[in-house]
Amino acid sequence: MNSDNDLQIAGDILEVPHLLQPPREHPVTVAEFVGLARLIAADRAQWADLVRFDATTRWYHRLRTGPGYEVWLLSWLPGQGSGRHDHGPSSGVLTVLEGTLTEHTARGTRALGAGAQRVFAPGYVHEVVNDALEPAVSLHVYHPGLTEMPMHTSPHCEARAVTA
Repeated sequence: MNSDNDLQIAGDILEVPHLLQPPREHPVTVAEFVGLARLIAADRAQWADLVRFDATTRWYHRLRTGPGYEVWLLSWLPGQGSGRHDHGPSSGVLTVLEGTLTEHTARGTRALGAGAQRVFAPGYVHEVVNDALEPAVSLHVYHPGLTEMPMHTSPHCEARAVTA
């Protein structure tokens, strides 16, 4: 039965507080980490004045920490790259804030412009490079916090077996 009275029969969910989940202070799901990255990206006041560029290496700054996660801000001048690596036991969200970065994986190459996001699990091998002519800025959320970044020297990005 579909009618305008269905809501009245079922009741208003907003009037049943025990059915609503309280808002969390810190993210715990992949969707919430993606949402955190989007919120920070949208609020330039949180990060724009902190960005620095270093001609000798990628610049990075830990922007925020929470229980079991870290948020990093990185800058990339043209030609700078990460090298092929994974993130050890950490999952992550990469968000491009400004410019364009190129991601190389075993599946191919992808250009990531401002606003693009990539979500990855432990063992995900990739290389990120600024092969554009303009600087780039990115935001990285890691859960758990980044404790290792093994480098891979093989000519192709290959998935690594993850053991529990």
